[in-house]
Amino acid sequence: MSTLSKSKTGKKHSKKMLGMNVLEAAEQRINWTFDNFERVYLSFSGGKDSTVMLHIAAKIAKERDRKIGVLFVDLEAQYQATIQCLLDCIELHKDVLDVYWVSLPTALRNAVSQYEPKWTTWEPERKKDWVRNPPKFAITDYEYFDFYEYNMEFEDFVPKFAHWYAQGRSCACMVGIRTQESLNRWRTIAGHGIKFENIKWTNYVGGTAYNVYPIYDWTTEDIWTYHGKNKDLPYNKIYDLMSMAGLTLHQQRICQPYGDDQRKGLWLFHILEPDTWGKVVARVNGANSGALYAQENGNILGNGKVTKPEGHTWESFCMFLLDSMPDPTAEHYKNKIAIFLHWWKKRGYQSGIPDEASYEDERDKKVPSWRRVAKVLIRGDYWCKGLSFGQTKSQSYERYMRAMKSRRAEWGILE
Repeated sequence: MSTLSKSKTGKKHSKKMLGMNVLEAAEQRINWTFDNFERVYLSFSGGKDSTVMLHIAAKIAKERDRKIGVLFVDLEAQYQATIQCLLDCIELHKDVLDVYWVSLPTALRNAVSQYEPKWTTWEPERKKDWVRNPPKFAITDYEYFDFYEYNMEFEDFVPKFAHWYAQGRSCACMVGIRTQESLNRWRTIAGHGIKFENIKWTNYVGGTAYNVYPIYDWTTEDIWTYHGKNKDLPYNKIYDLMSMAGLTLHQQRICQPYGDDQRKGLWLFHILEPDTWGKVVARVNGANSGALYAQENGNILGNGKVTKPEGHTWESFCMFLLDSMPDPTAEHYKNKIAIFLHWWKKRGYQSGIPDEASYEDERDKKVPSWRRVAKVLIRGDYWCKGLSFGQTKSQSYERYMRAMKSRRAEWGILE
């Protein structure tokens, strides 16, 4: 028996029924993971999904007399309720957990400030401004991991930890993401990456390590049904406050609040945890204004109606916005815009892109326009997703910046 669902492209995708409920399926996948990998750990955030995964995995680890690793990359500016959930879960399952609570300086995207487009967690010189102190057992020694580099990107740390933890043996990292959450997460699991023994809910990470997604087919309702039936198990109480604040089950997410996709929830900090909010404002440049505008009119996100000042074209407004930015930020955007203009020039726009086009065509990214560029600049879309770009891998970013400097001169664009 199967059901059919449609993607945004209209293509039908088959959902195969397994003849068991989602809890039984998750338990089966976790047992399979222990059977097939010598080293097993899970990525834990304290959110509702990874908390469910931890409880199930810890139960099975106890039954099998196995240890399971737990990686938590502490991003400093997090809810106290999240930290308490983590501590409660670790205490409950401590007999089977091998915990790596990482509180090392990590570079994170700050989408609410052009003057500080990135910020660093646990900066030693900013200790007096830290949102909170890490627990005593946290890893704070820069020499603990042989691969760690000061202020390395979160996205670089995670795969390198997998290689380090594997110790040359077969290794699985269980990740609590669900396909229902977003199209990108569906692609992560359903994509055409290298799979372990053709198992769809696995992905090759590198070396001897794979990611495993035991709860990929759970719905949000499934997650809360589990929490409801296991009231004796810890969960993150911040979700209770989110419900009181009026968020629906599907709007309730926990993540570092300054990223490009997460900043719309930044305003929640000062409602849910006022004491934490006061420290966040002092810690990260732009947090207060980011929360204010994201809540009241959406303009910091570019979601509200975007208008240009009187006397400006969209193109001249873009130049004005670039001139008002710090030089490093402006250079970053100019590189992306130059590629955008050059790409469309080779596709019929030899005389330049139009100032604006129909809203529908711009929304669907069918045509270029300076209004599209302006919207990217206004909402602080650092990686220019509105111009169809993806995030540049951090390890190649400096090389990319050097290459783009010469290319812009060759193309004669935004020199």
